[in-house]
Amino acid sequence: MAKRDYYEVLGVSKSASPEEIKKAYRKLAIKYHPDKNPDDHTAEDKFKEAAEAYEVLSDQQKRQRYDQFGHQGMNGGYGGGGMNMEDIFSQFGDIFGGGSPFESFFGGGRSGGGGRRTRKGSNLRIKLKLNLEEIANGVEKKIKVKRYVACSTCGGNGAKNGTDMQTCNSCQGSGQVRKVVNTMLGQMVSTATCPTCNGEGRIVTHNCEVCHGSGRELQEEVISINVPAGVMDGMQLSMSGKGNVPERGGVPGDLLIQIEEEAHPTLKRDGNNVIFDQYISFVDAALGAEIEVPTITGKVKISIKPGTQSGEIFRLRGKGIQDINGYGKGDQLIHINVWTPKTLSSDERAVLEGLRESDNFTPHPGKNEKGFFEKVKDYFQ
Repeated sequence: MAKRDYYEVLGVSKSASPEEIKKAYRKLAIKYHPDKNPDDHTAEDKFKEAAEAYEVLSDQQKRQRYDQFGHQGMNGGYGGGGMNMEDIFSQFGDIFGGGSPFESFFGGGRSGGGGRRTRKGSNLRIKLKLNLEEIANGVEKKIKVKRYVACSTCGGNGAKNGTDMQTCNSCQGSGQVRKVVNTMLGQMVSTATCPTCNGEGRIVTHNCEVCHGSGRELQEEVISINVPAGVMDGMQLSMSGKGNVPERGGVPGDLLIQIEEEAHPTLKRDGNNVIFDQYISFVDAALGAEIEVPTITGKVKISIKPGTQSGEIFRLRGKGIQDINGYGKGDQLIHINVWTPKTLSSDERAVLEGLRESDNFTPHPGKNEKGFFEKVKDYFQ
């Protein structure tokens, strides 16, 4: 089943401000919250759909990529989609001020949720250089990345041997403290992150000797990146969960990959098309010839017909770059330039002087002859 447009999911326009997006998501999160709609799978699906839309549209870089490439730009594990309930409820710290909205509005906790807020680690950013061939066909790249991972000694909780911990007395292990206020409308219950344990529910009594209580250690890791065909210079991909682990447990951040396109020695990219300037001699232009031209996949032969004019454009269909949205491949456009010699021998000059007055060597452009820009325009229509 095709995904709905994220703006349509939240019921906002494409020009909506961050505050409008946040307000729309907050409204849907309350409406379809699982605690309000128990055993209603349709409501749960809409709840997840709204969370996925907000996760993309609330991030400026992800929103820009989505506006440019749509859902295809978010596929393959590169941001958006596949959110679990833990990821979704970790958003509520920003939207509702900590925890589930139903803990603030109705005084209840999420069923089986434990009440502790899930923390997310910081993102990592790298630059990835790709040549034109790799961009055209897609490529798998293996890179070394240094990132914080859970401490192998304590398992990520920061405690000595992973066991020297005790339940927080302030929140009794829930990670949150509740406050009841009497008003004219009755009792209002609010929740907040426990200041004693910072929402963890437990307190370390003796720190791990390896990570010194941080629950994480720096490690070099080889990560495989599947780059889809058709990416562009400056485009950013993301790999969920390949960033840093936060201190003392939580959800890892993301790995953000910025694409850098290396210049090709002979070919130039124009969107999904590839441009090549081919120079031919005056003799080949007049008599015709078979010549070889480079393409992304290797050299191919093309026929230069007799009487070819400088500025003509040849098209090699399907020899361009794969569209990132799966709409086929672009073409290779070959711009013909007739080379005029700058120096001549006496014999060459004599031959050409003899042809100067020939009627065939006098320009006679017809009405159907088009200029270079008109020809380019025709090819792109």
